[in-house]
Amino acid sequence: MALGFLLYFAVVGAIAVLALRRTRTTADYVIGGRTLSAPVAALSAGASDMSGWLLLGLPGAVFAAGVGEAWIVVGLACGAWGSWRLVAAPLRTESERLGGAVTLPQFISRSVHAKTPLPAVVATALVLFFFAIYTAAGLVASAKLFESTLGLDYTFALWLGLGVVLAYTMLGGFLAVCWTDAFQAVLMLAALITVAALGFGQTPAATIPSAPVFGGLATASALAWGLGYFGQPHFLARFMAIDSAGSVPLARRVNLAWMVLAGAAAVGVGLAGSRHFGAAGLADAETVFIALAGELLAPWLAGVVLAGVLAAVMSTVDSQLLVASTALVEDVVRPRLPGLGDKRALLLSRLVVAAIALAAGILAMAPDSGVLELVAYAWAGLGASFGPAVLACLFWRRVSETGVVAGMVTGAAVTVVWRNVDGGLFDLYELLPAFAAAVCVILLLSARRSNHRLGGEPDTQGT
Repeated sequence: MALGFLLYFAVVGAIAVLALRRTRTTADYVIGGRTLSAPVAALSAGASDMSGWLLLGLPGAVFAAGVGEAWIVVGLACGAWGSWRLVAAPLRTESERLGGAVTLPQFISRSVHAKTPLPAVVATALVLFFFAIYTAAGLVASAKLFESTLGLDYTFALWLGLGVVLAYTMLGGFLAVCWTDAFQAVLMLAALITVAALGFGQTPAATIPSAPVFGGLATASALAWGLGYFGQPHFLARFMAIDSAGSVPLARRVNLAWMVLAGAAAVGVGLAGSRHFGAAGLADAETVFIALAGELLAPWLAGVVLAGVLAAVMSTVDSQLLVASTALVEDVVRPRLPGLGDKRALLLSRLVVAAIALAAGILAMAPDSGVLELVAYAWAGLGASFGPAVLACLFWRRVSETGVVAGMVTGAAVTVVWRNVDGGLFDLYELLPAFAAAVCVILLLSARRSNHRLGGEPDTQGT
């Protein structure tokens, strides 16, 4: 089994070295010089947003609660399509036009012609907060993988996984992240399809746990996941980095095809696990993919397939670390230190990556942390904080600095409060009410007519 992991590390290491040779400036490190091809942008976007929850969290939820959890996949597919269709091309064009904005906080701040650093500072703080939670989810997934397959101590396994992803993220930056993510997307898909197919083909039928196909708040909550795509900084970064707006249609088709196949296969793994393990169950439902692969495959092949879990984890953790560090350096530090050169900024970005990773590692120390639970929290916070703000900046010329800042804060605050209240309407996934609240606040506080418009010209038409 160890051979499969060694092969995986060798490929990732080679990609990091190649990317390092192409990374000379902070623009290269942050956004790859806006040179991503459509397939790389599409596959890396899919891998970076799906994370370990696709191989651990989602199959575990289906295994434990039934096929009703598949509504999450439907919601995500609809949300991804909407984001690619509505946001990708305009964001690619506008981010370059607005002084070559390379981060989401930069884009938001420049879109509203901010007179204060508040939009960039607030956006950066929210990125750091929710990405620490999101990164912790990935580290929990990697630790569970090493603990289950190699018998390593949970804490040691956690820091081992973090060390690997830190190495190539700090070295190669955005290009290393995207190239490895594209490779990892293929590996994740192959692993899911293999285990799902073998799980159904080699095990006798058993009772599959059921859940309502239509279940009120549960179905609405699952579908609401799709709203998150409008505000995920690591996903939107691919839109800003793609080589041209003309490449967006092809990238959209590739990304959606990968997502539907991978999501369906993940649901299949959960159902196959129910058939295989039956009433005996598992101590931890989120290890169903690992358990199936270990029982159904030869050790060397299981190692290769289980490297797909590591790929899923790293494809998200690397993106989040990079986006969070560049937001802090480019949007908070450099504006206050205009004399900071590219080399020092690049070094600082790498040091911040390490610092954020350390914070996430500390959050992930509890071995009973649930991957899906952590991902759901961070996904809601980012989606509600940034989704309404990005849409307003792209499509509403009256949006104001005050409105967008208040909207981001509202989205984050409602997410946190809703998350910590139980019962009745509060069982609804927090992303939906938080997103709606942020939209309302932006509309209310930006309703006063302003001279702002998308292209930056004064509004002389009174519309």
